Amino acid sequence: MTKRAGFVALIGEPNAGKSTLTNQMVGAKVSIVTHKVQTTRSRIRGVAMEGESQLVFVDTPGLFAPRRRLDRAMVAAAWGGAADADVIVMMVEAHRGVTKGVEAILERLQEFGEGRRVALAINKIDRVKSDVLLALTQDLNERYPFIETFMISAEKGFGCADLRTWLAKELPEGPWLYPEDQIADLPMRMIAAEITREKLTLRLHQELPYQMTVETESWDERKDGSARVDQMIYVMRDGHKGIVLGNKGETIKAVSKAAREELEEFMGRRIHLFLQVKVRPNWLEEKERYSEMGLKFSDGNA
Repeated sequence: MTKRAGFVALIGEPNAGKSTLTNQMVGAKVSIVTHKVQTTRSRIRGVAMEGESQLVFVDTPGLFAPRRRLDRAMVAAAWGGAADADVIVMMVEAHRGVTKGVEAILERLQEFGEGRRVALAINKIDRVKSDVLLALTQDLNERYPFIETFMISAEKGFGCADLRTWLAKELPEGPWLYPEDQIADLPMRMIAAEITREKLTLRLHQELPYQMTVETESWDERKDGSARVDQMIYVMRDGHKGIVLGNKGETIKAVSKAAREELEEFMGRRIHLFLQVKVRPNWLEEKERYSEMGLKFSDGNA
């Protein structure tokens, strides 16, 4: 069999299921998944093997109408990930159908998608009846000439094997881009920060999670095979610090425990995780914060 390798970009609105599909395809949790929108800030690459093909999934931030510098940088990263890909898969939620956001993405694709291989994946098919699904499929294919359409449930795995098999055949011939046993090209420091940020996002509500970031400040390997990981949580206001810490430190303790347990499971060894919270009013305007998230600061310019 001929070896193939290439990049697959998943694009769509926030919460369309891109991160869930990446994790389903890779068979491990490499991408942050929460019930909140806009959680994927950087282009996380998950690596999946299908026969002799190596599929590198670029899980882009959700495409939405940007308001702030961080939003603009995230949207630029999403389209940048799609521009670099060999195949693009646009994801649409079956139960939400053609929203204004989907219309905006389709409009951009008219020009952006020219000469590119773009497939459609209608996700969360278990939430609608077959007649609704067929009508949506027809509507979307009339709006854009997708080369293939897949009906899937990224969460439950329905249709994902067919999509992966098809993608494997679509990639260009060539040597693999990563070692066979590598599942993500993000450094562990960033994966660890993403895991902690996910736990904070799940625990806290409203606007706070988008005004907060997590950075892994140090990672020290120990002789017994464990590692000490120190992380800093940056928030914008004193009030936010109190929310993150919680009554008698309960919130930060619960977040630390949940993040540590997931990190230990992910790495298969003991982790000693230490979290601190720091108020940094202008972190959204600091270049180094964007670099830590894998985003370009300049992409946030209007």
